[in-house]
Formats: sequence, C-alpha cells, structure tokens
Amino acid sequence: MLKKIDHLGIAVRSLEEGLALYRDILGLEVKGIEEVPAQKVRVAFLPVGETKVELLESTDPDGPIAKFIASKGPGLQHVAFRVENLEQTLAELKAQGVPLIDETPRQGAGGARIAFLHPKGTQGLLIELCERQEGK
Repeated sequence: MLKKIDHLGIAVRSLEEGLALYRDILGLEVKGIEEVPAQKVRVAFLPVGETKVELLESTDPDGPIAKFIASKGPGLQHVAFRVENLEQTLAELKAQGVPLIDETPRQGAGGARIAFLHPKGTQGLLIELCERQEGK
C-alpha cells in the first residue's frame, strides 16, 4: 500500500523564516515555490534524497496552516506517504474503518493527487497520501 515517504510537511510562519534554516543553514536546495489557493498555502520544496521537505506558509489567517500554528506553533504538520493507486488505497482504508478527511482525491502541490487521513484514527498524526506520476 505505502511505497515510501514522499515528503514531510512543515508549517512555518513565513517561507523566508523557514528557508533561513533549511536552505541557508542546513544547505538544502529549493526546487520550487508555488501557491495552492484551494488550500490557502504557499509551498517551498526542498529535496533530501528521494524525499522532500515541504515548507508550508499560510496565505490566509483562517487557513489550515495558520490554525495549526496558532494551536501548536510551527513544526511538523504532516507526513506524506506515496501510494500507487490513491482511490484504491482510500477504499481499503475506509473499509478498515480508518477515518478519512478526504474520501476522494484532490489536487495538491507539485502536481500530486492527495488525500488526508484524520488524526483521530492515526494516533494523532495527520497523514497525507500522495499519488504522483513517475519522475515528479
């Protein structure tokens, strides 16, 4: 079902603050920055081997990242696992009683199709399932 860790989603107050650490101090290279209006977020991608660090900056005070930072502070917001068939994976998890935030995939950053599992069924961790075309 799960193929590998696709990325780690890290909530930051601003991309500039996040990049000061991950790019300037830790030496990771930025491979792109994009805005995902539907999720009220700007995202910076920094690959580490086959995995990425995904810095998430809210573009709206009512967005999910702003709410996360208000309640928990900046830091790890989600772990994304790569899957081959997102619809099938969601159906299997639903059949097992795993609560889903997204019952159908939606468009995410970096051209991925994504869906989230509810933390109440994953021991408190927000898990994203991510399907990408090869090479992306």
